[in-house]
Amino acid sequence: MVKAIIDISDEVNHVINIIKAKYKLNDKSEAISKMAELVREEVLEIKLKPEVKEEIEIDVRDYIQ
Repeated sequence: MVKAIIDISDEVNHVINIIKAKYKLNDKSEAISKMAELVREEVLEIKLKPEVKEEIEIDVRDYIQ
């Protein structure tokens, strides 16, 4: 576990408090972790050209059957 002291704006603090309440989390650390979880896929998703993505999907289907 990493501990950090951070400076955030009032607006960001407000967003963290909303997430904390919405997901019934115990503290702001859990709220920040939840925010990271919610955006993880979007941030880490590889952007592929449609034709490459289609080729990969076809190859995967060959192995799933």
